[in-house]
Amino acid sequence: MPINNSELIPWPLEKSLCAGDYKIFKVRSDRRTSPRTGDEHDFFVIESVDWCNTVALTPDNQLVMIEQYRQGTNLIELELPGGMIDPGEDPLETAVRELREETGYAGDTPETVGFVYANPAIMNNKVHTTVIRNATRQHNTQLDAGEDIVTRLVAINDIQRLIGDGTISHSLMVAALFRFQLAENAD
Repeated sequence: MPINNSELIPWPLEKSLCAGDYKIFKVRSDRRTSPRTGDEHDFFVIESVDWCNTVALTPDNQLVMIEQYRQGTNLIELELPGGMIDPGEDPLETAVRELREETGYAGDTPETVGFVYANPAIMNNKVHTTVIRNATRQHNTQLDAGEDIVTRLVAINDIQRLIGDGTISHSLMVAALFRFQLAENAD
């Protein structure tokens, strides 16, 4: 099969309609035209706010993590603290707020590590990763009504094993931890 070396370009948008509004996300129906074939195709896009994951390190280099039940998988997942970025907030503010609300921990000024797109095939949002060092428990938790969370301290050296054995299986947590590892190794 020959390799096509032509340049890709975004598909022109012909029409866009709201297909549903579901409180924490909307579904948009887009009709786009393939530049290659000229054919029109319908696509559905989940419009969701950006969110932020926080890699919080204690003074003795343990990660502050949480366990919580996830309805989509019907599993209790080991994850980083995090959540949706509220209107008017930036990812660094969200990192501090979510860490405090979900774990009661606070620490040094947050640092940006980077972001990934949650799932660019069907979603339009970014997931930011931040680092907060010297995190210690300083507050009571403030869980949302739909959250049941347990805080766990995890040795940073255990992360690779926990990803490898599937204990940490949430793809966005794996991506955040990899971004953190890249940032740490760059120093």
